[in-house]
Amino acid sequence: MTPRRKALFAAVLTLLMAWGLAFGGRAISRALRVTPDTVLAFLREQDLSHLSGEARGRALRKLASLWNALSLEERRTARGNPFWRRWFSAMTDEEKAAFLEATLPSGFNQMMNAFEQMPPERRRKAIEETAKRIREARETAKADADAAGNEDASPDPGPQISREVQERVVQSGLKTFYDSGSTQLKSEMAPLLEELQRSMEGGRLFRENRRPRLGP
Repeated sequence: MTPRRKALFAAVLTLLMAWGLAFGGRAISRALRVTPDTVLAFLREQDLSHLSGEARGRALRKLASLWNALSLEERRTARGNPFWRRWFSAMTDEEKAAFLEATLPSGFNQMMNAFEQMPPERRRKAIEETAKRIREARETAKADADAAGNEDASPDPGPQISREVQERVVQSGLKTFYDSGSTQLKSEMAPLLEELQRSMEGGRLFRENRRPRLGP
């Protein structure tokens, strides 16, 4: 083989190896990526009500780790599954409080502070719109699951945030209400808080406040 052919062969071999590593890396990345299906598989394999001691603690820490790897939209999908409701119902109040604290979304405090700075009417509209989006998302997910005949994917409607609670959030502010709420109330509010977080990240939460000023 001439030097020129050797160099060409080496270049082609190097390129093929680079492609192989790239595709292999993507395959590994997809395999390792946490999705709502990953969480569902874990919940189905483990029965928290039959676990105790260190095994129970490990399972809860594992779930928190998986949950933190999900996007806010993926959390909504995972939370709608009946297996999630069964697991969460099996937690003690102390475990629920620890799980909620360990899985607060990134930027959560900034979102609550931003909400505090809104006038009451803007708070009310933000809460009402957020509750509506959660309700619509659950209805869509249920319709999709029913159409597919997939009972495991049929979402649990979960607790609804009452009008009274919504109004208390509007009047007292989200942070004040959340900090003083019970563990049960915080768990019920989790979908609302995460949807508010999504709205903030998408700019929807502040859109109506960004109106052009008139005059000098």
